[in-house]
Amino acid sequence: MTIASEYISICIKNMQDMKLQAEKAIAQLTDEQLHYQLDSESNSIVTIMKHLRGNMLSRWTDFYTTDGEKPNRHRDTEFIDDIKTKQQLFEIWEEGWRILFDVVLNLKEEDLLRQITIRQQPHSVINAVNRQIAHYSHHIGQIVFLAKHLAGANWKTLSIPRGKSEDYLHKPPTT
Repeated sequence: MTIASEYISICIKNMQDMKLQAEKAIAQLTDEQLHYQLDSESNSIVTIMKHLRGNMLSRWTDFYTTDGEKPNRHRDTEFIDDIKTKQQLFEIWEEGWRILFDVVLNLKEEDLLRQITIRQQPHSVINAVNRQIAHYSHHIGQIVFLAKHLAGANWKTLSIPRGKSEDYLHKPPTT
């Protein structure tokens, strides 16, 4: 295995894990809770998901040949909570991730140093991928935070439960 192939594998795994973590958090909420805003300046989970989708469509469509900030992207509309059903929400969510994985799952070692542009600035593919992982993890963290807040005592942890760290450390390895 080369460093490049390991890097690509790690990026794919990180992106898959982020998507799954968000979905596990969202699954713990009611439809109404998905629209909840902490205050008028905060985003609901719906708007965060819409924003992620808009970003993914813009960044990953025609990844190598057009600027990552597409002229047909209307970023401000991503923050309008106008999604009516969970089905509609998950359709747009899946659309964004599908576009992303169409590119990332097909990355080759020779692609990593290619130059692309985002907002008219040159980026290596490595830099562009890292930039998107950082951006998406930021927003996935917001989704998880809001979901945990809204689920309250009903929250099912996505990690090691509180007070169970020692149990986890001394757990026999699985085969």
